[in-house]
Amino acid sequence: MGDVGELKLQFGDEKASPKKQTSSINLSQPRRSPRIEVNYKRWLRIGVYTGLLIAGQSVGTMLGRLYFDKGGKSKWLATLVTLIGFPILLPLYMIKSPKTPSSNITLQSNPPTATKLAFVYVSLGLLVAIGCFLYSVGLMYLPVSTYSLICASQLAFNAFFSYFLNSLIFTPFILNSLVLLTISSSLLMFQPEPVSDRGPNHLASRAKFITGFVCTVAASAGYGLMLSLTQLAFKKVIKKETFKAVMDMIIYQSIVSSSAILIGFFASGEWRSLKREMDGFHLGKASYVMTLVWTAISWQLFSVGCVGLIFEVSSLFSNAISALGLPIVPVFAVLFFHDKMDGIKIVSMILAVWGFVSYGYQNYLDDLNESSTVERDS
Repeated sequence: MGDVGELKLQFGDEKASPKKQTSSINLSQPRRSPRIEVNYKRWLRIGVYTGLLIAGQSVGTMLGRLYFDKGGKSKWLATLVTLIGFPILLPLYMIKSPKTPSSNITLQSNPPTATKLAFVYVSLGLLVAIGCFLYSVGLMYLPVSTYSLICASQLAFNAFFSYFLNSLIFTPFILNSLVLLTISSSLLMFQPEPVSDRGPNHLASRAKFITGFVCTVAASAGYGLMLSLTQLAFKKVIKKETFKAVMDMIIYQSIVSSSAILIGFFASGEWRSLKREMDGFHLGKASYVMTLVWTAISWQLFSVGCVGLIFEVSSLFSNAISALGLPIVPVFAVLFFHDKMDGIKIVSMILAVWGFVSYGYQNYLDDLNESSTVERDS
């Protein structure tokens, strides 16, 4: 999800002059020596983390749709399983961050107060919870291929909010990406048959499609806002760029968001129908349980890959891999759910990939300029 979207946390690199920032997601790792040294073990770890990220994102989305497709009806439960598995990330605290100059780690001498940190974690955690719930509604009512393509708009929203919150400069590549991703998502509203229901149920089906579309777009906007606010929090409140600071943000956000969804789950009364839902699941009780369990595991594997890439390379690379992995889901949807891949979806997918490439290329140019500056100064 963007979905879970909730766990996809990439943070910005703070410069001395914010006007030079052109990307909202670039958490710099300690700079290596300009001399290139091949480290096969490191690249093997990067390959493993990349596989976990793409596989977790794709499988988590597909299993989420499978839950609804085979008889699952609880939006709160579908949201909860995407968040509740965060304890699997706790062992990552044992990873030791490489030693770096103090100026690169801490941007202030006085740490933020507990009240300020609590406000940041709670507010962002609640935003994650709302976004994940909206993502679940979208996945419930939309074909998974359509859902994944709409999720691509989160990059455009991230750029929009970062313009106001993080001094993002709209370069030609960023503007090109913004326009392409907006058109890509908007095209999906003009599909002739968004769902398979026909006849007397057509109007109800169309209403569900529009509801799913609006919720997914709203969730993508919320996710983009969350990324921008997270960067702002790191700049103005936390003012640290350590691996532990990143892990704290992920874990505490997950605790808050999971607690909020758990409260909503019991308050809504959906827990009372779980036994009936399990009995009526088309694939059987065991498959019902395993679908939920593996959905939770998949999204946490995604989180492991995401955090691992942030630690090994940068959040820029992590976000780029996540973005490029989104168009994979529609292909799987055609194979496993027999989604109809009509002309509009194909054009939408091409525009989405084009937008990703444009956005990623701008981040590549930013990183290249940074590396050149460091090499000249060294």
